[in-house]
Amino acid sequence: MTPVPPGEGSSVPGGDPAGTMVALDGKDGCIARARRLTGDFLGRVRSRDGLAVSARAMDLSQLVVSELVTNALRYAPGPVLLQLRIVGAAVEIIVWDSDPVLPVPRAPDPTRVGQHGLEIVRAVADDLEVAREPVGKRIVARLRLSEGP
Repeated sequence: MTPVPPGEGSSVPGGDPAGTMVALDGKDGCIARARRLTGDFLGRVRSRDGLAVSARAMDLSQLVVSELVTNALRYAPGPVLLQLRIVGAAVEIIVWDSDPVLPVPRAPDPTRVGQHGLEIVRAVADDLEVAREPVGKRIVARLRLSEGP
């Protein structure tokens, strides 16, 4: 799992791109590595670029990555791409997989075991988009980097 150059369209003060992308193969530990990549990325934009990244944003971003990557690896054949980028005062978590079937949110059910991933992401993300791509689908979750009005 080697990150590739920053994603386009993302910026931090001064206009420099801030992003990373990685292909995940589903091998043991790749979900933990995806969470760690997320924490490292947000830590880097906080220390290097001076962006305010709250502990809440750090924790929720890692949770969202874990849920989206787990779902993609479980339900889609082939590789999964994870892209993280800073857009304004938010982090965008973008997960692409090769399955064109869009996930359908289920009604909350405390008796259901599992299959709460999208429910969790919808509850914590400030914005969530799901779109078909020419190949597969893309899910974009946005979270504010810091609390505020």
